Amino acid sequence: MTAPNSPLHPMTYSTRGADPATAPAFLAPLDQVGAGLPGSGLSWLTELRAAGRERFAAVGLPTIKNESWRYTNLRDLAKLSFQPAAPAAATIDLLPTVRAEGQDGPRLVFVDGRFRADLSSVDGLPPRVELLSLDAALTTHSGLLADHIGRLAAADDRPLVALNSAYLADGAVLHVPAGVQVERPIELVFVSVGSEAQATSCHPRSLLIAEAGSKAVVVEHHVGRGAGTTLANHVTEVFVGEGATLHHYKSQREGTGAIHLSHIAATVATGGCYDNFILTTGARLSRNEVVSRLDGTDARTHVSGGYLVRGTQHADTTTLIVHAQPNGTSREVYKGVIDDTARAVFQGKITVCPDAQKTDGYQLNRALLLSDGAEIDSKPELEIHADDVKCSHGCTAGELDDDALFYLRARGIDRDTAQGLLIGAFLSESLEEIAEESIRDAFQEIVAGWLEEQK
Repeated sequence: MTAPNSPLHPMTYSTRGADPATAPAFLAPLDQVGAGLPGSGLSWLTELRAAGRERFAAVGLPTIKNESWRYTNLRDLAKLSFQPAAPAAATIDLLPTVRAEGQDGPRLVFVDGRFRADLSSVDGLPPRVELLSLDAALTTHSGLLADHIGRLAAADDRPLVALNSAYLADGAVLHVPAGVQVERPIELVFVSVGSEAQATSCHPRSLLIAEAGSKAVVVEHHVGRGAGTTLANHVTEVFVGEGATLHHYKSQREGTGAIHLSHIAATVATGGCYDNFILTTGARLSRNEVVSRLDGTDARTHVSGGYLVRGTQHADTTTLIVHAQPNGTSREVYKGVIDDTARAVFQGKITVCPDAQKTDGYQLNRALLLSDGAEIDSKPELEIHADDVKCSHGCTAGELDDDALFYLRARGIDRDTAQGLLIGAFLSESLEEIAEESIRDAFQEIVAGWLEEQK
């Protein structure tokens, strides 16, 4: 068993570019709710929470002086006085899904970070596949959690991971045994409700394990209900075994008062594949971090997505792909559409370690600016320590093609429809990265809905 404060891949975080003065406002509520957090009798969990609290108290929120946060400023968060969201009994009439009408399947639902059994189901799972809330798993699968939680996303890693660890209470746990193929998509629904009277926060922690030779598809839906200010600080750790394949898709459509922060850390063993796609259309401020490390030979990862923002939205996508072993393949395609005075950030880095010969890495980010006030900050990076590799990256930003728009208008298509067709065609390259057809269709519908609202 690996101690929770001994990460599988140690990472260091400098206190430079952080503001310890912001920590007390976030940690003070922990004194009231800490004793009621689940699993308080587990020594490894107590140590993990304590390490997270100690680390966040030392560094606080990252600032724009930290290079990784140069384009995303969190200073206003400390002024909002977030209180932990209480377990919500809110009625949820309609839940998002990628399934056709009338179809059912496995689904876990979390409202303000806490599991709702009345809205969830594990029907349709093959034998031996385990899908449950982290709260329940702390009682029934403590050993499994102790072996994995904190190995990829440790308290010393990043300040918001440390804060998540301090408040760790609930989230999703998926364990797919060796050789098992899960045919139906597994849906994880996270609903932010909050309160109009008080800014609220939750810190879901999820764990996805696909053992050797297994296959599964996980779809996350993040949506908002209500007009309150909410902070969702998600951390997900993903373990992909030898020859296993995990497709992990996410749609973030939270409300205009939402702040959505997410860190996904994945490790891929020999011959395995981790496939990640994130579609961002919601939240006032969002940041999606994805770290995928290829720890075995012939490992593969696809880390792609799309972002569509308008008004005063701010969407940050930050990725790190680490090729640690030979013959690894990575592909990264992000497309964005930005309107009004919205701002998007793309920071993508591919690191090739000295032993990772025969690496094949590809990265592309393209953004479409629909107004003079729209902004994109793009920072692609390659860090190569091996001499027999094939790596490329590129980024472009521009406006709609006037000639293409004129061509469509000349054939009787009104301006709004013509613009929608061009934007849809622009985004199609990133959506084609979604391997599962039914999920690709569902995400295309989300894009179509955003474009319809744009008219």
